[in-house]
Amino acid sequence: MRSCADTELRQIPGPNTLSPLVFLHEGLGSVAMWQGRSGDWPAQVCQTAGRAGWVYSRRGYGQSAAIPDVRGKGRLGADYMHREAWEVLPSLLNVWGLEKPVLIGHSDGATIALLHATRFSLAGCVVMAPHLLVEDMTISAIQASKQAFEEGDLRQKLTKYHADVDCAFWQWNDVWLSPAFQSFDIREECQAITAPVLALQGSDDAYGSLRHLDDLLTAGKVERHVLQACGHSPHKDQAQKSLELVVGFLAGLA
Repeated sequence: MRSCADTELRQIPGPNTLSPLVFLHEGLGSVAMWQGRSGDWPAQVCQTAGRAGWVYSRRGYGQSAAIPDVRGKGRLGADYMHREAWEVLPSLLNVWGLEKPVLIGHSDGATIALLHATRFSLAGCVVMAPHLLVEDMTISAIQASKQAFEEGDLRQKLTKYHADVDCAFWQWNDVWLSPAFQSFDIREECQAITAPVLALQGSDDAYGSLRHLDDLLTAGKVERHVLQACGHSPHKDQAQKSLELVVGFLAGLA
């Protein structure tokens, strides 16, 4: 298990009377990539909801420690999101002294949030464009990203968000396109979740269909919203609407 000193962390101050918010980024995300056209979205959520926030970059992303030989011996396995949810995240929360937080995850981060909620106690779980299984449209979109990284300007665009842009890209792209990952499916595991869940997805999401919301069945309450004129990133494409839904969900938590 890596040291927290190797993890890029940003703390957003707030009162300690309510459960803190922990933000989990997407497959190519980082602390910096939570920023959007509307500004600092995590800070807006924390300030509006009156809660403290913790935003961190997973290993190999942002300014966190890189993964040596990321396309060889360091290549991620098909269970990488399970390991992040059940081993890495609990360790980080323990070191940070956080108990029963609210997880707010996007894409891969949303999947990690759901997996964490299957085994650990949470005050709540917000998932935006979660991946419950692998779809053909997702693979097609990720293959297009690979082409854009190798032949287009995607690599240049990502460079400002990651200290090691090749590590960040290939650890995500390689595992998603690997044969072993094609059977990934957490729908049955999600049925063990008891924490309340807010699930958001864009109507124009190129990385997943709305079945991810429809198939999200838990042992608790799930509030679902499909956002119109919205792609894979609700917090960027529909920042204000996403903010309102998340803050309203947080206000209803015990």
